[in-house]
Amino acid sequence: MAGKRILLIEPGYKNKYPPLGLMKIAQYHGPNGKNDHVTFVKGEDPSVLSQAWDRIYVTTLFSFEYPKISTSIDYALKVANGQADKVFVGGIAASLMHERFLEERRWQGVRFIKGLLTGPPAKALQLDDFSEELYSDDYSNTAIEDLVPDYSILSQIDYEYPVRDAYFAYTSRGCIRKCHFCGVPKLEGMQRDVESLTDIVRSIDEMYGPKKDLILMDNNVVASPRFKDIIAEIRDLGFTPGAKLTRPGSRVAVQRRVDFNQGVDARILCKDPMYLRELATICLKPLRIAFDHLGVRKPYEQAVRYAHEHGLTELSNYMLYNFHDDPADLFERMRLNVTLNEELNIRVWSFPMRYQPTNRPDRGHIGDKWSRFELRSMQIILQATHGVVSGEPTFFRRAFGDTVAEYETILMMPHDMIFNRDWYDKHDGRAEYDQYLSEASRLSPERRHELKTLLSSCDPRHYHTLPGLTDDAGIQSILQFYMPRAKDELTTIWRKQAEWSAVAHALNVPEDERVEDAGLDAEEEPIVTVAESARARKAA
Repeated sequence: MAGKRILLIEPGYKNKYPPLGLMKIAQYHGPNGKNDHVTFVKGEDPSVLSQAWDRIYVTTLFSFEYPKISTSIDYALKVANGQADKVFVGGIAASLMHERFLEERRWQGVRFIKGLLTGPPAKALQLDDFSEELYSDDYSNTAIEDLVPDYSILSQIDYEYPVRDAYFAYTSRGCIRKCHFCGVPKLEGMQRDVESLTDIVRSIDEMYGPKKDLILMDNNVVASPRFKDIIAEIRDLGFTPGAKLTRPGSRVAVQRRVDFNQGVDARILCKDPMYLRELATICLKPLRIAFDHLGVRKPYEQAVRYAHEHGLTELSNYMLYNFHDDPADLFERMRLNVTLNEELNIRVWSFPMRYQPTNRPDRGHIGDKWSRFELRSMQIILQATHGVVSGEPTFFRRAFGDTVAEYETILMMPHDMIFNRDWYDKHDGRAEYDQYLSEASRLSPERRHELKTLLSSCDPRHYHTLPGLTDDAGIQSILQFYMPRAKDELTTIWRKQAEWSAVAHALNVPEDERVEDAGLDAEEEPIVTVAESARARKAA
């Protein structure tokens, strides 16, 4: 039965890492497996329409990418000429929103796979032996989840993943925690150890050549009872501090690094300096620590101090917001990193990650203690800084203020003034900015709340209707500063000020060390200021 035509589709969203699930499916079908002809495309590639396919696989990532995922599934059905039984959809979104996918009438007959492809391939893929489906009798081969990823398919597309020259692997799956904001318990269950890391690395070396970095996607590696053995295995593979890779035929050695890209658990790190002592024996860069709410401040701070004591000075941390926190909670967490940077002379980069329910098909969730307008303000600040919160004091104060009150004031500023801060601070917009600050200072807390409620009630394109919704003259007056500007006026501003962009590039945070998705480009509403800015800067 070899020689079948297999199509792999990844939706056209931006993502940092290659689709590991599709790479393993490619291994199952490829020359080391069933010896089929495997084609990989990104998005809706028209070149595949002219061919007949025996099976089509579509991967899914974040649930909020549902619109692009839907487009890819529709396209897969079109490529399959309506034969839904040839289309298989799996991955994170397909697992977390499984019922929603099943209920979509136009996708009836498509196989939606929930969870990992463990167990015999025929069972994992829900194949029907009665219908004599392709490989429906395969109950003896290695589970697809346990196969070595096929790196060769990545050369079939033009899209370049920011992280690609790396071994992608796990040393454990699942997690001991059951955080309500996280999809891991639903996807992977309780924590357990998996296959030998050494075997995976050696197999990738033999099949595809050595890779520069080691990307471990464990959800909570420090919770593994084999933690010290795992670190020893990483050292034995050559990933020690200062390690470099020289490929055959090349005289140039490249610096290697290890990245536990899902972060490590401060609540465990703080218990014993052993954890950081062990992590310091590998070329870890950066050390990622989650700091999801102020309740874990003490464990987080102790973990950072242990890291410093053992020479780990480049740290990155994820900061969840829009869950049970409020803006003050987020500010205090970001501000703590500034304090630690100054005291310990280290570099801690923060990447605020806006919470979205794992089963919601968009980014529209608004936490109880945030408003729609404040969330949009935070997104605009992060767009200006490329998603990075630097621990450098001057940068931080400029972006977020020096106190909670200053931060809350920034969040309430007109979005033009946030994004074009330099124009309003130092150039022709200063007079308007001063007038706005004067009027804002006269608003009582109750009136500020009313203003925030009004601004959160509709799309900015409809802000012209807001003055008629309040009898307060002060609020009616200040609303004039929030009205969207004409495009030609904004273009003039963008061409004259570019300091924020320069500052963001000066942060020098490599693309491959940033988070998978911070939602920086997402639009819940058409905001002209942000939607057009990149094109205007490029034109300038």
